[in-house]
Amino acid sequence: MAYLFTSESVSEGHPDKVADQISDALLDHFLAFDPESKVACETLVTTGQVVLAGEVKSNTYLDVQNIARDVINKIGYTKGEYQFSGDSCGVISLIHEQSQDINQGVDRGEKEEQGAGDQGMMFGYATKETENYMPLALDISHKILHTLAELRREGKEINYLRPDAKAQVTIEYSDDNIPQRIDTIVISTQHDAFDADDDKMLAKIKSDIVALLIPRVKEQLPENIQQLFDDQITYHINPTGKFVIGGPHGDTGLTGRKIIVDTYGGKGAHGGGAFSGKDPSKVDRSAAYAARHIAKNLVAAGVSDEILVQVSYAIGVVEPTSIFVDTYGTSNVALTDGEIAEKVKQLFDMRPFAIEERLKLRNPIYLETAAYGHMGKEPKTVTKVFESPYNGRVEKDVELFTWEKLDMVDDVKAVFNI
Repeated sequence: MAYLFTSESVSEGHPDKVADQISDALLDHFLAFDPESKVACETLVTTGQVVLAGEVKSNTYLDVQNIARDVINKIGYTKGEYQFSGDSCGVISLIHEQSQDINQGVDRGEKEEQGAGDQGMMFGYATKETENYMPLALDISHKILHTLAELRREGKEINYLRPDAKAQVTIEYSDDNIPQRIDTIVISTQHDAFDADDDKMLAKIKSDIVALLIPRVKEQLPENIQQLFDDQITYHINPTGKFVIGGPHGDTGLTGRKIIVDTYGGKGAHGGGAFSGKDPSKVDRSAAYAARHIAKNLVAAGVSDEILVQVSYAIGVVEPTSIFVDTYGTSNVALTDGEIAEKVKQLFDMRPFAIEERLKLRNPIYLETAAYGHMGKEPKTVTKVFESPYNGRVEKDVELFTWEKLDMVDDVKAVFNI
């Protein structure tokens, strides 16, 4: 019997994502001026206020207020009527120094012997159902909101949009797990107040979303995915009614509350640890990226059509406590999942410092991860500029999304005789 599967995403203006982006902007600035910084920065945003908290060990000093305000303005919270704007909000910093009890388990005389920054388990996942090896419902949800933000910034075809939004996509699958059609699309988008009555306002928004946004999204998808959009899709556009009050004024935002949006949309599994605001010594982040790198390269090499990779650590311990693989019965090699996991251990060094080095994680690359998902994006090299009243100006060429590179496919094929 056919079944339905759903994933959601949230926009860069969603209050939790505002918090994530501020935390990662602070992390990037710390790493730009001191690559050895240890950072765990949390952000809370609410009506007219930003609260920064966390633990930092760094040789640099930052104007954290200005960094937070810049992020908020770039997202689009620039008007007093939003009750939250980068130019007028208060910014309170409660950041303090990292505990020596934690630091002594992480830092070692030899960097290669660096211990894990915490205990826990992390997961990576990949599937062949999309070109970027991501779950389809999540991939479409991200594209809907990224495209909605483009329309908002253009301000031409749709000129009433505000930054806060959410999207949800439900896909119908066949018994053999093949996507058949898109069943339901839910989009809630913040908007300006209308002069028209609520019914006319809602009708206008729904018409614009279906007629202007969805065709733009379809254009970004390959032909086989475009065919899943038919005239039987159920659309729920702003189903609760008007959505004028939103963003941090409508709902308090916190760093780390969108961990499923950040990863695989409910597919695979999640170890529970958030990413944003954490430097790569925190394996919650770095090992999750490394596990995605493993999963994507294994599927791309043809080991299986779908795979989940789990890795676990003990705080202060160098080697992972376990590596687990689940191919969901889609393996294309004559090996058990346990045997595949053993070969993964041979191929990929999962010590924390080795992960940092392999994926070039001690660079200021994190703000770009903080909206529309940490996984599934195109790896690329960019030039980033950081300025500080205390540290001057730094310009760096950095590689973004290194964990999305298919740079181990040939090695995987050789080890698995593919």
